[in-house]
Amino acid sequence: MVPKIKRILISQPKPDPEKSPYADLIKKYNLKIDFFKFFKIVGIPCREFRQQRVNIGDFTAIILTSRNAVDHFFKISEEMRQPISDDVKYFCASEAISLYLQKYVTYRKRKVFAGRTNFNDLMEIIRKHKDENFLLPCIENHKIDIPKLLDKEDISYNKAVISRTVSESLSKIDLIRYDMYVFFSPSGITSLFENEPEFKQGDKIIAVFGKTTLEEAKNRGLKAQIVAPTKEAPSMAMAIDNYLDKLQKNKRKSATLAKKSANTEASKEKLQKETTGKTTAKKPTKTAERPTKSTKTARTTKDKKTVGAATPKKSPKKSTSTTKAKKK
Repeated sequence: MVPKIKRILISQPKPDPEKSPYADLIKKYNLKIDFFKFFKIVGIPCREFRQQRVNIGDFTAIILTSRNAVDHFFKISEEMRQPISDDVKYFCASEAISLYLQKYVTYRKRKVFAGRTNFNDLMEIIRKHKDENFLLPCIENHKIDIPKLLDKEDISYNKAVISRTVSESLSKIDLIRYDMYVFFSPSGITSLFENEPEFKQGDKIIAVFGKTTLEEAKNRGLKAQIVAPTKEAPSMAMAIDNYLDKLQKNKRKSATLAKKSANTEASKEKLQKETTGKTTAKKPTKTAERPTKSTKTARTTKDKKTVGAATPKKSPKKSTSTTKAKKK
């Protein structure tokens, strides 16, 4: 049976409608797509930060991997009253993060570096500044990909947990209404089960982005029908498009096969009726030529009567004693 996909829930904040990669999907497949972030990122208290024994002033370079990292890094610095030197260098994972950094620093007084598309691009720049003492502000239960890359290149760095994820309440969302759920991080799946401990996938379609999200889905007993990024679908929008396109093709194929099957059955029935009609016309029933049991009985009785009438009855012989008496 080909599933019907009409409503999709994406566990992310609603993007700009003009820049949203899902706008084309809505028009192409007549979909209803809703956005709701299943979790939020909050900064950790100063008390917890102190336990890490990290002095921000000891570092000459800061690695920033997201806008949230930028916000929480400067917030904890202010709360801890640890000033940041004007000579500190900032290494941003993307151009968008480096532009967002202007909210807190002035480009003329800072040295800012940015990767083109991903962290691998940024690593090329970091290699050229191996002499710096790097600080990597990160989220609790962060991915280990970036620390692995830094370790591989023998970069001197320290991690500092500055934030954590907290599940949002999903009480305002009617999950049953949706045919597909889209997750971009393990935290989204965690939030789903924290809100709905007895959640069962059933016939719902699950889409996940990234290896860690896929692993979390498997650990929770979910089957992911859509996985990104891949060579064929580097983005989630493309992965969903490919899946829905395949569904439509399968639906058309099923409809064609059903139509052919129906036509075949109709042809068989028609041929059977025609064959039955011809057979009946060639061998008509001869009821009149086959006498019934009652007719046979009547004829037998009549024949007996006829035979009895044709054969004369013989007169009985007179007894010898009677004849002799008359002569005397």
